[in-house]
Amino acid sequence: MSRALLIVDVQNDFTEGGALAVAGGDAVASGVSAFLERHATDYAVVVASRDWHDADGDNGGHFAPDPDYVDTWPVHCVAGSPGAAYDPLLTTDAITHHVLKGQGRPAYSMFEGAADGATTGEILAAHGVTQADVVGIATDHCVRASALDAIAHGIRVRVLTDLVAGVGAESSAAALAELAHAGADLAEGGSAGPSDA
Repeated sequence: MSRALLIVDVQNDFTEGGALAVAGGDAVASGVSAFLERHATDYAVVVASRDWHDADGDNGGHFAPDPDYVDTWPVHCVAGSPGAAYDPLLTTDAITHHVLKGQGRPAYSMFEGAADGATTGEILAAHGVTQADVVGIATDHCVRASALDAIAHGIRVRVLTDLVAGVGAESSAAALAELAHAGADLAEGGSAGPSDA
């Protein structure tokens, strides 16, 4: 049985000062780095996703000049831009796979992206992953979608609740409740390592 760490969208545009800043985003970045320092070797793979939207066009209706912040959003995480880069507080040395998603279309789950031609699902299957810890941004959007897809792939999921940050308090609480109902375990990463699952 192999375990993976899935790091969702810890990017400049989603942390403080970014185009779609989430309060607590920088704290997630530094917290994940500290967690990796202690636990990186406990994982068979460490997969990190990034929104990587096309500079031209609206990316399948994802970008809008008057966004509703539900299905449409301001321009963010344009491929190759500073906003699409990892937050500088995130130490990336231990990341084994860098998944890009949302290239020309909306994509919330890291399972909709790929690294070097391999989808997230294919990467995890190739390494025999049966369990995954999920961290990142935003709890109520891309973390939720990624964790639900991991569960749908037959992976036992644990969301490290002190290493995620959401857009809204109520929507984030609802997302965590939905994930727990779907079978995910909720735990604090600061107090539990991978072997404690």
